[in-house]
Amino acid sequence: MPRGPKPDNRRDNVDKLREQVVNTIENLEASHDTLHMDLPEEQKEAIRAKNRRREHAIAGKREEISDEYEFQQKQED
Repeated sequence: MPRGPKPDNRRDNVDKLREQVVNTIENLEASHDTLHMDLPEEQKEAIRAKNRRREHAIAGKREEISDEYEFQQKQED
């Protein structure tokens, strides 16, 4: 039985993206707490670098949420 590609189901994309943003924010906040611990400066800088990537990812996900929401609104019209 041949299997083709799954149809593009984007109905829950906004919810999934929002969940990803929330999880990333939680990780970001937890890492801020970690920075107050007695860690080697090299490790702290690695955490800061990862936090910059997290902040960039959050901004990108928020843009994606906006795009997906607009797409859903057009599909409903």
